[in-house]
Amino acid sequence: MSIFELGEVAVKPAGIVAIGTVKSDLHDIRKNIVALMRESAGFRIVDLAVDVSTENLVDAVKWHDANFVALSALFTTTMVTMRAVIEALAAASLRPKVKVLVGGAPLADAWAHSIRADGFGKDAPAVVELARKLVPVA
Repeated sequence: MSIFELGEVAVKPAGIVAIGTVKSDLHDIRKNIVALMRESAGFRIVDLAVDVSTENLVDAVKWHDANFVALSALFTTTMVTMRAVIEALAAASLRPKVKVLVGGAPLADAWAHSIRADGFGKDAPAVVELARKLVPVA
């Protein structure tokens, strides 16, 4: 994990989060709130923005050595991309090292469980709390 420099103090992040709104979904207000709150909670954020392809999400996990992926979707038609991301992470042998958290208006805990995500956040504070619980113990 990398260490950030804050003035003269080195701070180790609580985790590195690759966050994005899935392919074909352009809504980012909730994603931005989650990113801001997680950053405030000590996580390093790699914001991939909106309409993020599965390949770009997997590449971001590799490149940034992320231990979290946070996926957002607003449309039921784009929710299926979350499953594809999880499958692609598994195919790249990254799934054991990365926790996948999902959120968005049409989602529920049952959906997260069905696609084998590590958790669902109904709102930004819930996602931050869940991430804190899932931080690997060093």
